[in-house]
Amino acid sequence: MRRRSLLIAVPAGLVTLAACGDDDDSGSSSNASDSASPEASATSAPPPPKIVDGPLPAITAGTKFDEKPTVAKGSGEPSKDLAVKTVVAGGGRAVAENDYVSANYLGQVWQSAKVFDNSYDRKTPLVIQLAQGSIIDGWRYALAGKKTGSRVQFSVPPTWGYGEQGNEQAGIKGSDTLVFVVDVQDTFNATSSAKGKEVPQDDAALPKVGTNTDGKAPSIEVPKADAPKKLAAEYVLEGDGAEVGAQDSVLVQYKGVLWDGGKEFDSTYGRKELTSFSLQQVVKGWAQGLTGKKVGSRVLIVIPPDLGYGDSPPEGSGIEKDSTLVFSVDILAKM
Repeated sequence: MRRRSLLIAVPAGLVTLAACGDDDDSGSSSNASDSASPEASATSAPPPPKIVDGPLPAITAGTKFDEKPTVAKGSGEPSKDLAVKTVVAGGGRAVAENDYVSANYLGQVWQSAKVFDNSYDRKTPLVIQLAQGSIIDGWRYALAGKKTGSRVQFSVPPTWGYGEQGNEQAGIKGSDTLVFVVDVQDTFNATSSAKGKEVPQDDAALPKVGTNTDGKAPSIEVPKADAPKKLAAEYVLEGDGAEVGAQDSVLVQYKGVLWDGGKEFDSTYGRKELTSFSLQQVVKGWAQGLTGKKVGSRVLIVIPPDLGYGDSPPEGSGIEKDSTLVFSVDILAKM
């Protein structure tokens, strides 16, 4: 059985992206609360589509990478297959199935050119996993193999979109073919690491964290001394991304050990999968320790019992009552 993160009260990612068709979207990210982000509907997956070159409507304005595009109305009948075109070829890392991608995008209906959603106006890229059940299949197949820095345009028939039920909230009918323009900014998977600048670890009273950026778990060396009584949150690698807010959700790699003895009790590296969560759903020490820190950073967090699990640690976690917890956290993206 796959081990779930000890830090959160709900499965990772649930609070960020609710499946389309959910009546209760109170847990969705505010960035997508009034839009039709390309999350998957709760239906069985169709067979893989045939991928063709077109037809695709012209992009008439905003033609550069990461500019908000204007897309013409579709001409004639759209393809029954998945039409995909790389408009701008990037030179970065290739996107793979089950990766998380960070992307700006615009979506509209082929027949009417009605824009039903775009991230450019929100000034916040979408961060979502290209996994079955997390996103509509058209995105999964169109973006697989594309490189970061690319602009990809594609049309999605209902079979690989929202299906026969459509998306009533967005005004998408079950017969609508959708047109997307997606600017792929970054991609993340289980081998991703923070890439910030090394910060001296001069405080002998705090643990020392490894600075490797090869996707492997960093070392954590706990000093043979009494644990601090207050929260400590220090950069190990300082990134140059946006600061994390108290209301934000984040995508991270992390490793947790006990102050007493240094035994590891939880790690995304061991599970070989990233974790995403809202800072409002984690232990207080995590929320306070990550608030104000920059995306792209590795952060050491030392959490005293009153900001961790106190006298009620998770059953079977290996964490004793009143334990001080030590974490290395790589902040890969805000969601």
